[in-house]
Amino acid sequence: MLRIFVQNAVKINFPAVSAIHTSAVECAARKGTREKAKKKKVKVEVKKVGFIPHNQRNKNRIQVSNVNKHVDDSWKQTPLDDVYVGKYYKWKVYSFREAVESHRETHHPTMYNVPNATVDAYIELNMVAEKKTRFLDNFHRIVKIDHKFDMGADRQILVFTKSKESAQEAMDAGAALAGGSEIIKKVQNGDLLLSEYNYILAHPEILPELVTLRGLMKKKFPNPKNGSLGADIPSMVNHFKNGIEYSAYRDENQLDFALIKATIGTLNMDIDHLEKNLINLLKDIDSTRPKRDGKFITRVLIKSPPSKEKFKIHPFLYVSEILEKFSLPEAEAAEDVERDEEAQAVQ
Repeated sequence: MLRIFVQNAVKINFPAVSAIHTSAVECAARKGTREKAKKKKVKVEVKKVGFIPHNQRNKNRIQVSNVNKHVDDSWKQTPLDDVYVGKYYKWKVYSFREAVESHRETHHPTMYNVPNATVDAYIELNMVAEKKTRFLDNFHRIVKIDHKFDMGADRQILVFTKSKESAQEAMDAGAALAGGSEIIKKVQNGDLLLSEYNYILAHPEILPELVTLRGLMKKKFPNPKNGSLGADIPSMVNHFKNGIEYSAYRDENQLDFALIKATIGTLNMDIDHLEKNLINLLKDIDSTRPKRDGKFITRVLIKSPPSKEKFKIHPFLYVSEILEKFSLPEAEAAEDVERDEEAQAVQ
């Protein structure tokens, strides 16, 4: 009897377990099958395109101009008189004084009537690095100038310093807010937003406490390399408050070309003051040049809106560039320009 009971138990129990297992597998299989069936129902519409001739293909794409943006007109003729078609001859090189005086004539009350228009310098750069296959990175800088002018925007500057005296000096120099640990606590509590300030300056003494805000400041964190960290607080504030701000960005379609647009003053300023601001700007740009032969600053144009006129000037009179074509220093280059002007005057 015992033997029969065991056999019956085997016959009864084991089929039940296998049935449950089989049903679970079938459900999983059905679920996967349903998902595959749903995916099959999604129809992918393929647009049929007829035959397109080879000269019409990709015609709708934006066509990028392959013209070299580094203008080289050295091969063109020098004009013999004042009436000529510009594109067939070399650009005339003006002195800075001549360029400003020419813009003053067009901005006279009898013409544009904008005697206090801005004077803008358009500076073209050759961004090739030390290796010909590498290019300089984009950069943003502020130049300290000797002669201030109205830039049309008030830069908000925040200064961190422990000393109350230096904080007062910063406020007198034009800072929007200056202080020490009390300002750090306000920033940590969320009562003060760092995004409201264009530049953040600091004295080296407060730097250990300021490290806690490094994550919030990011690129605005004071750094001695860009002049935002130092002991001379009034000079730093004056630098960032009134300096000329400029940026150099590589062209997307020509990586060796960059254009800087910077305002150096207004037309109603003294020409010597304008020229001094231009010299400071060019020397600061020249300080970033790579260690290689050839030009870094390739061309400088002087403009003044709303006029579309642009006057080419000789930048190598102000910076120690070496001309790529003749390999002459700046003094000899200046003499060559003077000789050309004298020859034109005689003709």
